[in-house]
Amino acid sequence: MTFYDFAKFVCWVFLRVVWRYRAIGVERVPRDGPLILACNHVSYLDPPALGVGLKRPVHYMAKEELFRIPILATLIRWCNAYPVDRSRGDVAAIKRSVQVLRTGAAIGIFPEGTRNPHGTLPPQSGVALLHYLSGAPVVPAFVAGTRNARRLERVQVIYGDPLSFVRQGEKASREDLAKWTTEIMKHIAALRETLGAD
Repeated sequence: MTFYDFAKFVCWVFLRVVWRYRAIGVERVPRDGPLILACNHVSYLDPPALGVGLKRPVHYMAKEELFRIPILATLIRWCNAYPVDRSRGDVAAIKRSVQVLRTGAAIGIFPEGTRNPHGTLPPQSGVALLHYLSGAPVVPAFVAGTRNARRLERVQVIYGDPLSFVRQGEKASREDLAKWTTEIMKHIAALRETLGAD
């Protein structure tokens, strides 16, 4: 058993017992092959909530500040996280993400780029860019309940059907990336409505 498997099990038990965790639509998520999970982000609980319901490991971009904390840095690296500099377009993180996807792995990404509890931040085009560079399908997801975790509100995650916008051999413009980003966010919003979440 890897550390990731152990941590995933512990997180699943904790989420299940404390927040009555439920994952919906797991069968829509491909069990192998490169994959990008695009999800809303309101709490530090979102990454584990997004990943523990799946039958496959998930890699995550995490803000580089977390990797300056000695013990935490080691633990999150063991949980498939790697750093990204949010203050600029981090080319190294994009390249690392493409490399991870080319191994057939899954990456969890939050399009807003940071926690966005009030939904006021515009999404970044990183998910669309990774989709274009790797050809990996994008599975939209929505996590509900983590914003009110202190009130022990039920935590649920719902996964949508895989999306693909790239046509082989076709170049994407900035307008294309913006359009794809908008479509991905629409699908995430639709999942929110399916759950009837606030």
